[in-house]
Amino acid sequence: MIALGEHEVYKKERDYIMKKLFDRNALSIAMLGQKRVPSREGGVEVVVEELAVRMAKSGHDVTCYNRKGEHVSGKEFGDNIVVKEYKGVHIATVPTIDKKGLAAMSSSAFAALRCAFSKHDIIHFHAEGPCAMLWLPKLLGKKCVATIHGLDHQRAKWGKFASSYIMAGEKCAVKYADEIIVLSKGVQDYFKEKYDRDTILIPNGVNRPEIKEADLIKEKFGLEKDSYILFLGRIVPEKGLRYLVEAYKQTFTDKKLVIAGGASDTDTFYSELKELAADDDRIIFTGFVQGQLMEELYSNAYVYTLPSDLEGMPLSLLEAMSYGNCCLTSDIPECADVMEDKGVTFYKSDVKDLAETIQYLCMNPQVVAKYKAEAADYICNRFSWDDIACETVNLYNAVLAEDEATEISFNMSETTTGPVRLVNGHLESTAV
Repeated sequence: MIALGEHEVYKKERDYIMKKLFDRNALSIAMLGQKRVPSREGGVEVVVEELAVRMAKSGHDVTCYNRKGEHVSGKEFGDNIVVKEYKGVHIATVPTIDKKGLAAMSSSAFAALRCAFSKHDIIHFHAEGPCAMLWLPKLLGKKCVATIHGLDHQRAKWGKFASSYIMAGEKCAVKYADEIIVLSKGVQDYFKEKYDRDTILIPNGVNRPEIKEADLIKEKFGLEKDSYILFLGRIVPEKGLRYLVEAYKQTFTDKKLVIAGGASDTDTFYSELKELAADDDRIIFTGFVQGQLMEELYSNAYVYTLPSDLEGMPLSLLEAMSYGNCCLTSDIPECADVMEDKGVTFYKSDVKDLAETIQYLCMNPQVVAKYKAEAADYICNRFSWDDIACETVNLYNAVLAEDEATEISFNMSETTTGPVRLVNGHLESTAV
């Protein structure tokens, strides 16, 4: 077993697996559960695109089953053009009931039905809700893999019916999936303790980006480099944004707070958040961002913050670190285990602790600079999409061979340092 901190050993193993990935016979792979590819509507869409494109490039036949309908943040963010291929990946668009709570259910049902009668070698379900239809292709003897991107039934935005349906998807994955992939040690422990079901830990990855100058963000929002604290993600209750706004309003700083992202079936919450921030003109809401605007926001932030109560494995945190940001997150394991001692944490849901930590970072630019200098190399070496794609294909082949995957085990429990937290006016590691 290879601990992720042992980078040199890990790179040698990665090179070996990459060679095997190209040497193996091509597979026919289906991906479903995402809204659409390409898209940045959520983390699932990013993961599916990164995996699918790499697998197609290496010679596998990959089909992504997209849903119909508008972009989750509004029609202005999507071109509504139905594409049939993207970077070597086949795109199949399935019928969708474009209503809140029904779009994911209907699209995954139609996608699962098509896959059940297909010639795909592997059908890869993404997220708990879509897994409610995993039994259908299994009924016809298909090999199915499920990735649990997070415990979605716990998310505050879902009502009773939706939460029950998502929970049914979780149970269906446990019962029928040939293998279950999880993104964090915490979720792996959850499945073992609740269902006595073994899972495979394969985390998300990240690409090394190109740093951008502050051009568009200066023009649109008056932002300069290091002039703002950034949150970038979906505007949903479990991201801890109420705590963030309340904490930030208690600070004394000229650095602005930029909240970038669109609602995700959470328009009422977004309106409530704006109302909470209305009496502080330092707080800027940008709406959904992508492309150059998103890249500039990541490139020029003073601090990136993710105060979540609940995560699977936050892609936005990986991306923020890849841009060389000092990152401040809640101390939930899904964030703290990613950063180790290369970022700063506060006690989850603790507005006072968050406010004090923001104030400390604003008053100590030399501390922020230290974390900025270490972040990019650390995260890009630790979580590579090439590695993740290799390990996922390795798992597919193990499923098809009815054997266990033995090449690499991503072990996020063997962290050696961190997390770092503000203690008596100083940042200290809380590692045991």
